[in-house]
Amino acid sequence: MFAFLIRHSLLCMFLAAVLGFVFPSLSLKIFPFLPFVLFFLMALTLLGIKQAELISRLKNIKVWLYAGLHAVFYMLLIGLIGWLFAANSALQLAMVAVAATGSLFATPAIVRALGFDSVEAMAMTIATTLLLPLVIFVTLLIYQGDSVHLDLVAYFLRLVIFVFGPMAFSFFVHWFAPREALDRLLVKISPYTILLVFAFPFGLIGSFRVLFDHDPLAALNYLLVASGLCAFFFVVSLFAYWRFGKEIALTAAITSGNRNVLLTYSIAGALLGPAFLPLAGALQLPTSLLPVITRWLNKKL
Repeated sequence: MFAFLIRHSLLCMFLAAVLGFVFPSLSLKIFPFLPFVLFFLMALTLLGIKQAELISRLKNIKVWLYAGLHAVFYMLLIGLIGWLFAANSALQLAMVAVAATGSLFATPAIVRALGFDSVEAMAMTIATTLLLPLVIFVTLLIYQGDSVHLDLVAYFLRLVIFVFGPMAFSFFVHWFAPREALDRLLVKISPYTILLVFAFPFGLIGSFRVLFDHDPLAALNYLLVASGLCAFFFVVSLFAYWRFGKEIALTAAITSGNRNVLLTYSIAGALLGPAFLPLAGALQLPTSLLPVITRWLNKKL
């Protein structure tokens, strides 16, 4: 059974989102446990990456240029688009927060499943994640101004738990654990890391289903916005990196399309406004289709 799920993991991600929509009560019950799943996914993913190679990639300026495109550029552009189309303030804040969000920590596992360079994807993911606290803070200041009351102690505590905690855990394990024993363990558990990914589309889509039950037209609007955002991030990044080759372009595109909205919510919470969670839920459908689309594009291009 596990072998079947791993072999068809990219399609199973989309099915997990569909099941979460079909069973909203179960999805909402899973949601409070997602931060724990996120912590373990980040830690296990980092454990499976060679630390020296990862640090070497993070020293490369092109990774940080990508992070600037992923967070700062898209945040400003989406904010401008929302202003031009006169979107309501809650939806504008949610859209800009999504644009500022770092890449999903499942991205390296997805990239590995596609046969691409997972270390490069991890470097991109970490760079965008490290920019996330600053970019989200600026977003809140712009859109909420004097009304934002950010508890800095709680804010940095969440950063330590959900960002620096897994990084530090991985670093110390690599530093103290015997290399051969760690490598044997990672070989056994790394294929199953992607199974943790299924919890996110399943658990996050419940809030979107609640909106759908109360106002189907509003839910459809959120789904269109989410699909547009996802496609925009993917296509622009694909064309921006196409000159570097197909593999790096597809890696940049799927890294940009995947957004770690749970981490953003874990850090900023209710400050992101009432539209963020429904939009984050709606994002699960197009986001979970991206790996399938990327695999198809890889064969066609």
